[in-house]
Amino acid sequence: MFFDDRLATVLRHRAASENAARTQFRQLLDLLGNRKYGRDESLIAAAWLRLGALGEQIPAADRARMVAEPGWRFRSPELAAHLAEDEPEVASAALSRADLTEDDWEALIPRLPIRARGFLRLRRDLPEGAVVILERLGIRDRGLPQPTASADETEAQSSGATERAEVSDFPAAEVDLREAETPAPPETAPVDESIEQPIEQLGQGPSAFPDLAKEADKSVDPDSDLMPMSPHPVETPPPSQPRSAVEGEKSEITALVERIAQFRRDREAGVPPVDNSPQLPLGEMPEKNKRGITGFGFATDAAGRIEWADPAVAPMVIGKRLVPARRLGDDAPVDAMARAFSRQQPIENAPRTLDGAPQITGQWVIDAQPRFARSGGRFHGYVGRFRRPAPEGMVDPRAAAEADRIRQLLHELRTPVNALQGFAEVIQQQLFGPAPHEYRAMAAAIAGDAARILAGFDELERLARLESGNARPAEGSCDFAAIIGPMTEQIQQVLAPRMAGLDLTRETSGPMILNIEEGDAETLAWRVLATLAGACAAGETIALTLSHGEGQAILTCQLPADLISQDDIFAAQTRQTNAAGLSAGLFGAGFSLRLARAEVRAAGGVLEVKDDRLTVRLPLLTEVAGANSETSTIKRSEAGIKQG
Repeated sequence: MFFDDRLATVLRHRAASENAARTQFRQLLDLLGNRKYGRDESLIAAAWLRLGALGEQIPAADRARMVAEPGWRFRSPELAAHLAEDEPEVASAALSRADLTEDDWEALIPRLPIRARGFLRLRRDLPEGAVVILERLGIRDRGLPQPTASADETEAQSSGATERAEVSDFPAAEVDLREAETPAPPETAPVDESIEQPIEQLGQGPSAFPDLAKEADKSVDPDSDLMPMSPHPVETPPPSQPRSAVEGEKSEITALVERIAQFRRDREAGVPPVDNSPQLPLGEMPEKNKRGITGFGFATDAAGRIEWADPAVAPMVIGKRLVPARRLGDDAPVDAMARAFSRQQPIENAPRTLDGAPQITGQWVIDAQPRFARSGGRFHGYVGRFRRPAPEGMVDPRAAAEADRIRQLLHELRTPVNALQGFAEVIQQQLFGPAPHEYRAMAAAIAGDAARILAGFDELERLARLESGNARPAEGSCDFAAIIGPMTEQIQQVLAPRMAGLDLTRETSGPMILNIEEGDAETLAWRVLATLAGACAAGETIALTLSHGEGQAILTCQLPADLISQDDIFAAQTRQTNAAGLSAGLFGAGFSLRLARAEVRAAGGVLEVKDDRLTVRLPLLTEVAGANSETSTIKRSEAGIKQG
């Protein structure tokens, strides 16, 4: 982009409707929020004026919601200062969303209104310099100030303090004064005013704590200096005094008596006193859980001793060795990491156990690369990363990310192939008019090639999903023996003209019920048998054996000579198969067998090659059709977890 005219384009349009105003407000936020806009100053001034005018049209709540959206860049301190002057919700959203450098924060904070500075205390990612400036400016507390007490509340507190002072001549001397100053909970039970009661009986009447009051009376020792309360009755207040005052006066005295008794019982039982003092503002909020260390970077010297690590773990790991020190006369290292270190080769997925501080103790996995001097190529050690091993049963994140990248690539490749196939079908079917037969034949060939390419893409995507644990064969019920028999006869008819064939032998009779949907089971069986048949040479016969044992259906296949001669039977290839009418797929027999192996693993089975034979083992659902087998279901679920 040689000329950035986005701001001029936005200002050229008038926001005639409400939706247009909101859209233009978002556009101006995105353009003005970029620190390096580098445009004409007159356009910038016009943009600020337009932003202010739009702010008057759009409600504050909507503007705050648009400012808080994560889809735009907010790197401009000028925009932060502008929005901080708006309504509180807009200012809060802007200062919570701004992504500024430390220098920008230090220059912006003194310019902010005092109200807006308080919003910054809600952030935990501010640079250290910004925090220092906030402390210097006195922005220390995120809580709201205590409300000013009214005249009635002040008078009630003073009268309550006088009453507590009068009662403090007896057992209250042994009570913590901080407890006596704490206001007691309001009394919920009504007080009978028909008779006059002594103070010592207030806790035995309609009190909400009769048992505690009785125990308080029993706990007073007559021989001690602590005498019981005076039996003189309490004066009845004049009729002009409201009833709530009487109830409040009695409830405070009753609560104090009960707390005195509770204090004596706790002291005798050895229970530590409970801090009933009020908490500070926001003091009741739980502390955030500290996240454990899941990984850290490191660098070693030539001897394998860690000389640098991330600051959070540096004091705990610096000085530790990747591998034990070797001495003269020691045998060659057996450990893979020690062997790679001695050869100065990369270290990948190497297990390592660390001891020391609790944060780093346990199992780790190391990925590291050797580093050499630019001049002379001298070995300087390793640089890499420690990471915690993935929990058992979890899919490897790297494998899942790789599979996701493959699926995204296939999605991009399908678009042009679908377009080619569509245009070819238009020409071949003469949808837009007559076409020469030669063109129609070429279009039909292109459509067929595109269909084969799309089929190959589907197989690639299925393999990626299976190996990453995101897919598995559909559950159902099918007879594996009833699938293999007819399919073998069908393939035999294709191989007969070439004097080749499949020789199936059943060692056991009866059904073999699998916990797989019939369509997926047929696809799996066809993939294995068609791949082997496609690799058959003329006059070659492949022996197949179908049996069951240990709760598994077992299909053993003799490998064709063409596959036996290959170094890696599961390697992908693009050369055509020998058998006409039987295709192993776009990527050859090796890829088809690898896909079949992934499908078998996802179904809870095993596909392995040993002694020139390919063996497929699938767990049986039941020995008799129609009954469920809990064991096979468990094996299948465990195998599905292990494949990740």
